[in-house]
Amino acid sequence: MKIAIGCDHAGFPLKETVIETVRNLGHDITDCGTYSTARADYPDFAHKVAQLVASGQVERGILICGSGVGVCITANKIKGIRACVCHDAYSATQAVEHDGLNILCLGARIIGPAIAQELTQRFLSASFLTGTRHEDRLKKVKAIEEANFK
Repeated sequence: MKIAIGCDHAGFPLKETVIETVRNLGHDITDCGTYSTARADYPDFAHKVAQLVASGQVERGILICGSGVGVCITANKIKGIRACVCHDAYSATQAVEHDGLNILCLGARIIGPAIAQELTQRFLSASFLTGTRHEDRLKKVKAIEEANFK
């Protein structure tokens, strides 16, 4: 899979761990920045990643900021994006399987490298459960999105 990653200055220290994990799982990375701990605004990087996912240039994205919340809010402003903050393994898997999560958001001030590795692995190995009740629910979510993104 092709994966886009982005972070602000708070997420930068965790980004290399996530990139290494993605590569070790055999996926390709598009690094959308930031590239240091110098102050950087999370909306800039969340927007870049979300645009790549929404356009189909990459299959999924991973965003990192201090809490994961800011990048999540920003990414969800883009049509076609289903971003979620996950800080536990169940959510990182279940959100893909049940809700079609396409961007994982992590909080670098909340979790450490070991948890980030596990969440990344869970997110990238999970698949949406087609042909289940979740498919009907996702269709409803997409219909709401269509009605409100005109």
